[in-house]
Amino acid sequence: MKANKKTSLMAFSVRLFRLASAVKKQIIGSTFASIIGNVAQLTLMGCGAAFILSVAGFITGSPVLYGALTFLSAVLIVVGRYVEGYVSHVGAYRLLADLRVGMFRDIRRLAPACLVDRNSGDLLSIAIADIETLEFFFGHTIGPLFTVILLPVCTLILAWTCDSKYVLVLLPVYIIISVVLPVLALKLGRKIGQRYRKEVAEYQTLVLESVYGLRDIQIFGHGARRKALLDSKNSQINKTFHLRTLHKQLVTSAPTFFIYLARILIIGVATTLALKGNYNPAGVVILSFVVSASFSSTQSLTAVISNLIETYAAAERLFAIQDTQPEVIEKPDSIKMPSVEDIEFKDLCFSYGEDLPELLKDVNLHISRGEKIGIMGESGIGKSTIIRLLLRFWEPTSGKILINGTPLTDFTLSSLHENVALLEQDTFLFNCTIAENIALGRPGATRDEIINAAKMASIHDFIETLPDGYDTQMGEMGDRLSGGERQRIGIARTLLMDPDVLVLDEPTSSLDILNEKSFLKTLDDTCRDKTIIVVSHRMSTLSSCSRIFTLKDGHLVEK
Repeated sequence: MKANKKTSLMAFSVRLFRLASAVKKQIIGSTFASIIGNVAQLTLMGCGAAFILSVAGFITGSPVLYGALTFLSAVLIVVGRYVEGYVSHVGAYRLLADLRVGMFRDIRRLAPACLVDRNSGDLLSIAIADIETLEFFFGHTIGPLFTVILLPVCTLILAWTCDSKYVLVLLPVYIIISVVLPVLALKLGRKIGQRYRKEVAEYQTLVLESVYGLRDIQIFGHGARRKALLDSKNSQINKTFHLRTLHKQLVTSAPTFFIYLARILIIGVATTLALKGNYNPAGVVILSFVVSASFSSTQSLTAVISNLIETYAAAERLFAIQDTQPEVIEKPDSIKMPSVEDIEFKDLCFSYGEDLPELLKDVNLHISRGEKIGIMGESGIGKSTIIRLLLRFWEPTSGKILINGTPLTDFTLSSLHENVALLEQDTFLFNCTIAENIALGRPGATRDEIINAAKMASIHDFIETLPDGYDTQMGEMGDRLSGGERQRIGIARTLLMDPDVLVLDEPTSSLDILNEKSFLKTLDDTCRDKTIIVVSHRMSTLSSCSRIFTLKDGHLVEK
């Protein structure tokens, strides 16, 4: 979210308030409880002072009444604070849950084109740590924002009943504590908050990489250097945290000066009035007690502001994801893709950026139903890019892709991915059973269908050797599977979907010769009516293709 410096904080606040509207009942309830608790605090101090003065005979009125009001105020403070904390956190954590689900939707919406340059650790930090930080705004900020206005107003009304001169000395102090200092604190601390959240995310990414790459770190003796890198990053975070702590202490300490100044001014005004014969000791005592109570609540706003620095930085990172526009946008009037009879790449050109050279240049290719097409070429030349364009991970720079003569952009993305299945060389296994991993694309598949797909992928016999068979949890077994075993599970997953078009990117890279031959025979036997596009640098993998193309210098040439 790009915003002007002068308005960005207000824009963030407005946007956070809009998010809070989803739990407005809880917000209203917690704010009302906060108001009751804080007003009761003023009443407790005022009635407590009146109780003492009435017992001493300085004012008229029943001490029992003042004592009862003091006790009632104490009860309301406890009840108000409890209800405020409970209700506000119920709403806040509900919002956090919604934000986490929304974050996943945003990642899914933007993937993969808009997330190429985003580190997975950074996204994880936003989804967990940054969203968790927003809890402070929803759970601790909205109530105090209302009470910081209400309490000074109540106190100033009481001060006016004593003498208008008290209002003249108290009003500037309230403005400084409630408005001037918080605004300055936000402006001066915003960059520190942004820097801190960014460095924490970088450190979490580094730790995540170190855990995932622990085996390679040990094999290549990189442990000492990795530790030095972690120590350096940790030291950098500590320096930023030190600046954040200094800012926080300054923000929380500065109001104390003005609070004591206000008390001195009250004494000064009372002295001046006494010298002029307007002596009201009871009123001064009660006002002093109430002012102290109001300032104790008003001063809490500074603690809120010091924590909002980091909250706004976290919100900025989250909103940047939410505001990113996907490179691939589905048309509102998109239609469902029918059975795929033919595919045509027509004058297709593609570049990963305006300043980068074209990776694909005028690619033309027509594929009929049932054909098996092979694409080969050197690594990094753009072979995988062709099939990713077919799946609309990116949009072509120019040219078009046609399915049954209709532009690919006219179809819904969901129906495209139902009809065109991709098997990549790296298969990710989720922390669930083997059966659930195979049925990823068809959650309603029967056990017999799952077993049949596993047999076609030559992985059934291996699964049967496991203690729990198809119910084996991948969280326990995932790291113990070889690359070939993981890839065969991916093959079974793809075959189970039963799509019209199978797109295979280096499908046998982790298979030995025997398993490769078995897999290729399975394709020939079970997928005769399907269109198959195979990308590989192995000629043996492409041996059964009806046509083989070579990609060189961005051009596709038939061998």
